[in-house]
Amino acid sequence: MATRAPARSSRAVTAPPAVAAPAPAVDAVDTHYLETLIGYNARRAALAVIGLFLDRMAVYGLRPVDFSVLSLITHNPGITSRQLCTALSILPPNLVGMINALARRGLIERIAHPRDRRAMGLHLTDEGESLMREAERTASELEVEATGRLSNAERQTLIRLLRKVYLPA
Repeated sequence: MATRAPARSSRAVTAPPAVAAPAPAVDAVDTHYLETLIGYNARRAALAVIGLFLDRMAVYGLRPVDFSVLSLITHNPGITSRQLCTALSILPPNLVGMINALARRGLIERIAHPRDRRAMGLHLTDEGESLMREAERTASELEVEATGRLSNAERQTLIRLLRKVYLPA
């Protein structure tokens, strides 16, 4: 009787994997490519400014969006929620809670709109005006500090160029 040879696997026998040499250590991180991107640079600059902003506005209990809402109310007494949403690209449901919280803090009040019976105009209270005078002064100071290596002309040029990026043509 003939003996049968053992069945061969269709898989090829491979040698055990070689141990790869460790990757070289990075002594200095190359950020050259990222530094060519507007988004990267804008985000890094925003993080630097926002970090200072959060620290300095904590005494007023204001987040960046609260400050923006109150600043628009400061400079546009009677502004409506709809106008705020448009100006700041905020969804109406997100603004409602914010407006309610600012009203509970006694910083703003709602007054019937003179031309639109369905709308309420938003106004600062005396307490809100006092807080915003200080908060806007602090914001101006921290912006100068955050951009301390820029001249006033460079600071204005930077603002003008950034606005060209995000405002419609």
